[in-house]
Amino acid sequence: MDKLGSMKMFVGVAEAGGFAKAATRAALSTAAVSRAIMELEASLQTRLFNRTTRQISLTEAGRRYLEHCERILNEVALADAEAMGAAAQPNGRLRVHATASFGQHYLTPLLARYTQQFEDVSVDLVLAQRTPDLLEERFDVAIVVAQTLKDSSLVSQRLGTSRSVLCAAPQYLARRGTPLEIADLERHTCVQLTRQDLPVLAWEFEGERAQPFRPTQQAPLTVNIAEALGEAIRAGMGIGMLPIPTALQGMRDGSLVQVLPNARLKPFNVFALYASRQYLDAKIRTLVEFLRDAVPRRVAEHEQELQVLDARYDHDVLYET
Repeated sequence: MDKLGSMKMFVGVAEAGGFAKAATRAALSTAAVSRAIMELEASLQTRLFNRTTRQISLTEAGRRYLEHCERILNEVALADAEAMGAAAQPNGRLRVHATASFGQHYLTPLLARYTQQFEDVSVDLVLAQRTPDLLEERFDVAIVVAQTLKDSSLVSQRLGTSRSVLCAAPQYLARRGTPLEIADLERHTCVQLTRQDLPVLAWEFEGERAQPFRPTQQAPLTVNIAEALGEAIRAGMGIGMLPIPTALQGMRDGSLVQVLPNARLKPFNVFALYASRQYLDAKIRTLVEFLRDAVPRRVAEHEQELQVLDARYDHDVLYET
């Protein structure tokens, strides 16, 4: 019998006041219980019970050992209950990783709602332009924006899609002209958003006949943060691809306009990555379920606002003309 099992048997005999009663409670034979106690005493090189033909009583060492065993077994029971509760009730600290733009515009406000719903969970959110090693860096969940995922042993759940749009500053278009079709981009300055784990070599458009656009001129600027690229486009450096939430910031105040609105860029998939499906912690399970419902709703809200701002810009241009 293992040490923990021996401790449980010892406490059981002490509480029952005899081997026979302890054996009945444990659904074992009296001989098996007696043998377990003798083996425990042999391993400790200490007598735990004084025995007579009619009764047993704890020795002084036995009484001290009983106090320690009860404390240890209580701690084990608490640890078991806490671990089992983690699978049933979300609680504790949740470490989440996401890319900067998606994390700022989508994940942060959604996590605020998640923690309001699950008050026993606190979130440690890390934003960086890379995909982390979940196990080595001890993240519970990584939110990844990509068209496809690399093969790995991680579990992935698709949460929805996230789209980008081509944007430029009004002063740039006034100076260089407005492209009317994808081929016109060849005559324009294109600034690029790149990430170490997701280099953008081409702008890919939806449609069976749509060809990816690869700028032939060297980009005057490449940057790995969408918000920084947005500022460069606002300053009139050229045309660039921005996630819709970043583009909306400039479109609301008129410092950015969408270019080629009828040529839709291919969307990126949004994935939640975590280590294992087996015995999934409740805080991970509930977060993934929450985001699977909330992300598409938030994306749809941004798409609707984009359409409204586009329509307003077209109306203003027509009215000025």
